[in-house]
Parts: sequence; C-alpha cells; structure tokens
Amino acid sequence: MEIQFIGAAQTVTGSQHLLYINGKKILLDCGLYQGKRKKAFEINRTFKYSPSEIDVLLLSHAHIDHSGKIPGMIKNGFNGPIYTTAATVDLCQIMLRDSAHLQERDIYVVNKIRKKQHKNPFEPLYDFDDVEKAMDQFIGVQYSRPIEVAPGVMATYWDAGHILGSAGILLEINENGKKYRIGFSGDIGRSNMPIIRNPNVLRDLDLLIMESTYGNRLHAVAAEVEEEVATTVKSVVERGGKIIIPSFAVGRTQLLVYMLHKLFDQNRIPVLPIYVDSPLAVEATKIYQTHPECYDRETYRIFIQNNEDPFGFGRLTYIKNVEQSKELNDKPEPCIIISASGMAEGGRVLHHLANNIENKKNLILFVGYAAAHTLARKIIDGETEINIFGEPHKVNAEVKSMDYFSAHADQAELLNYPRLNDKNRLKNIFLVHGEEEQALPLKEKLVQKGFKNVDFPASGEKFVI
Repeated sequence: MEIQFIGAAQTVTGSQHLLYINGKKILLDCGLYQGKRKKAFEINRTFKYSPSEIDVLLLSHAHIDHSGKIPGMIKNGFNGPIYTTAATVDLCQIMLRDSAHLQERDIYVVNKIRKKQHKNPFEPLYDFDDVEKAMDQFIGVQYSRPIEVAPGVMATYWDAGHILGSAGILLEINENGKKYRIGFSGDIGRSNMPIIRNPNVLRDLDLLIMESTYGNRLHAVAAEVEEEVATTVKSVVERGGKIIIPSFAVGRTQLLVYMLHKLFDQNRIPVLPIYVDSPLAVEATKIYQTHPECYDRETYRIFIQNNEDPFGFGRLTYIKNVEQSKELNDKPEPCIIISASGMAEGGRVLHHLANNIENKKNLILFVGYAAAHTLARKIIDGETEINIFGEPHKVNAEVKSMDYFSAHADQAELLNYPRLNDKNRLKNIFLVHGEEEQALPLKEKLVQKGFKNVDFPASGEKFVI
C-alpha cells in the first residue's frame, strides 16, 4: 500500500491524495488549486497521474478546492464512481456548474489577449457538458454507513462539521491478509458552531491524513464574536457607512446570515438592509434549507421549533439579477452586502469593492482565510493601493478581519482531533492543507503530545505503508 500526496501538500488548496491499495488507485478529493492565476492555470490543466487509471474517487466535501477538478478528471478519461454524502452531491450540482461558468468566462478574457498576440487560444479546463457527465458518476452515501468502494476497502463517512455534508472518511483495508484503518480528516470543522453538528473525530487509526489550515492560530469564542459583530455594525451605521463582506458562497455566507438573523431578532443590531449578492450563495442556501437533517440542536431550538427559516428574515434580500446587483452601488444609506468570493479573486464582490473601498465611512470585513497573493490577503496585509479590474484604488475604507467565521478548526481543536487514538498504534500523521507557518508549529506540538512520525509531505511525495 502506498500514499502519494498530489495537491494541498504544503499549501491550503487543491486537495488530492492518491492511495494504491490491492492493485487499485483510490483518489481522496480532486480540488482546484487557487492562487496566482498563471500558476493556478498551469497546475489545474495538468495531472500528476492518469485520470483514466483512477478506479474510484472519495470526496470529502463540496468546496471547490476539494471538488473543482472533478469535471477535468472526467474530460481526461476518468469513468469510475465518485462517493460522497447526499448533501455534497446537491452542493456539487451548483458549485461545479458555477465553476464551469467561471472557467469559460476567464478563458474568454485570456483568449482575447492571446488573439492580439497571435497565439493559439486555450480551452477552458472544462465546460457544462463535463460537469453533467461528472454528476452522473456521483453516488450519495449516508453518514456512519460502511460501504465497499474497492476490493478489500470499506469506507465510512463521518460528519466533519465543516460545511453542509462535509465528512471525514474512515478506510478499513484488508490487503494481503493485513488490516489497516486509515483516516482522512477532510476539512475539520469546529465545535459549538451554529447550524451544523460538531465534528465526529476518527478513532482507532493506524494512519491519519489531517488538515492543518489553522495549525498555529486560535479562534475567538462565540459569545465574544456576537458582541463584536453587533458593536461593529452599530459603529459603521452611526457614521453612515456600508459594510462589504467578501464571503465564500457555501458555508460562510449561511453562517453570517444565521448570526445576523439572531442579532436582529435580539434587537442587538440596528434596522438596516442586508443583501446577499451571489447567485451561487442563493442556490447554496436553498440546499441548506433542504437538508435539516444536518442541523445541530441550537438551530432546531432557536429557529426550526419556532417555524422560522434560519436563512431568511425581514431585512434580508437575496439578489440574483445583475441589474439589482448594480443598483446596490447607488444606494446611499448604510447596508450590509455579503458577496462572493471570499478571497476577492472574482465574482460580484469585486464591483462592490471597487465602488466602496475608497470611502472612509465604509468597512471591508473579511471573515475567512485568505491565501497568499490573493486580493483579500493584500488588503488584509495593509496595502494602501490595490488593483481591481486593472484600475488602481486607494484603500481608504476601514479594514477588519474576523477569523471566528472560519469553518476550519484552530490549533487547539486540531491538537484535540487525534485524541481517541492510541499513540503507539497511530504510526503516521500526515499534515496537509496548510502552509508552512501553520503546519510546522502544529507538527511540533503533536510530537510533544507523543505522536510519532508526523510528516508534512511535499507535492508528489510518496510513502510506502
């Protein structure tokens, strides 16, 4: 048995890990790399393995850095089953279509430039037909129900508490008379967060592949953050400003809406319009509404038992129409605009940033991780002038970052994740989905706790088990 780390190896994006078991090739996740556009395009249009030789794909959740390369796999010959939870299947229906739209839009712009340079045009990474073919290969599974995914390989999906439908995957393997229990954490969620249940940790493992996104950081606690959000909203409203929130369409947007709904019901924030301006977020919210089986007890107690929709209330407007989106720029009164993308690398939020970032009354509020070289990271890091659509803009607005809304476990929660495993039995921990400054401190602390052979593999690195 071998493991090869392809993507999300010493970086936080492009999750892909390849297992060689009983003569079969099993791929864990197949995500797009997100970063500098030229580098991302080169990485995403190639494969370090032959897609046609992959026998089965196990998908942890729907975020594009975990699922976004799947249609490209199909385009390049993969025809095996794709196992994931039912909610993830539903989310991938909309997220992969949206990704195909973005691929075609971006390649159109690139090819206009290449035509002027008398260069051959590029093809998009994939199109809508590739997405539809991919969806035909998805198989929805239930949490905690073992299924055979390959000869001698049983997979059980456990709730990871990250986004709707997210899972850690337990693999029970029988190879040449030897038995192994391998855990793939996927992206680990956080305990006591609204909407979805707490993470269900994987136990009794021989080997663990674990994310490390916030391996050197601690998040704020819920009660403090609710008060900080309420105070922040009141402060911006009092000075007549707008709050622009670049937010991931799936998971983060629903969490923001949930908290604002709660604060509004408790009269802790002023009466003001709140807009969700992202077609993908609108569609994703509909899917959240159709999967109450994933909700936690608090969501039932506060909203469901009172026949309230956690994601809909009087001051909230969901916007899909482009003209409605443009009209937001002409509204002078204070408001909150939540718009994709979270790293400010595309989507309608770029228009809202361009129209509002130079006004000192306004607030640009970041609520999640921003990878290196993204526009969000540049603004967070304090650059005083940034380019949007090729035009320079002064950063006069207030800039604030609140990592509480991250759906990733922090250092304390990551250190707690392997707690139900015997340190002598758990022979290897591989840290993935993290940059060096986060993963290496986590590695050191895991070793201090008595875990042996904690590795931080590079892309392409292979281990024999």
